[in-house]
Amino acid sequence: MRISVLLFLLSFSFVSFSPPTNSNYSYRLGLLRYEGGDWYSNPTALPNLARFANQQLDMNINPSFGTVQVGSADLFNYPFVYMTGHGNVLFSDFDAENLRNYLIGGGFLHIDDNYGMDPFVRVAMKKVFPELDFVELPFTHDIYKQPFPFPEGLPKIHEHDGKPPQGFGLFWEGRLICFYSYESDLGNGWEDREVHNNPEEIRLKALRMGVNLLAYAFSL
Repeated sequence: MRISVLLFLLSFSFVSFSPPTNSNYSYRLGLLRYEGGDWYSNPTALPNLARFANQQLDMNINPSFGTVQVGSADLFNYPFVYMTGHGNVLFSDFDAENLRNYLIGGGFLHIDDNYGMDPFVRVAMKKVFPELDFVELPFTHDIYKQPFPFPEGLPKIHEHDGKPPQGFGLFWEGRLICFYSYESDLGNGWEDREVHNNPEEIRLKALRMGVNLLAYAFSL
């Protein structure tokens, strides 16, 4: 199964994301750096996801991700930003405004609860969008359909509290701008095999779901 690289040439509504300089790659993923928690968790996750997407679906993504501060203007250079951690999340007023402008302008944020960040990230995102609430996406949502089908929604990658995984979203004018994976820990499955010793079947599910997120974000 392959998707043309043309999927990645689709433009965003307002913000024009530039390809990385001095690179033959079209895009680079961003890791969100924030105050309060271990934003640096899962260091091998994004490179492995990028390589998997390139190998399987001809996505021309730089395997070397960029680390970007939530309040930095550099945020607007990344069409897809990944956020993870285990605990506290603190956004200043400036951080919240910058992230809001980024998401309204066409960016996409994937929040991946590495365990324990749920009560903190919900408060932080409420500061970004006080008028919005996270809503659980139905299993029929496009993000679970292509290119890899997940008829039962998010795969369960890490045990955490033993709860079923849930995928939540924030919508702005009908567009999904933020996807929040809870009780799943996709990044755990994206990491190098020896880090968590996950079965290959579990790692494959995590990587395929990650590609679905990328495909959806870049098709908007």
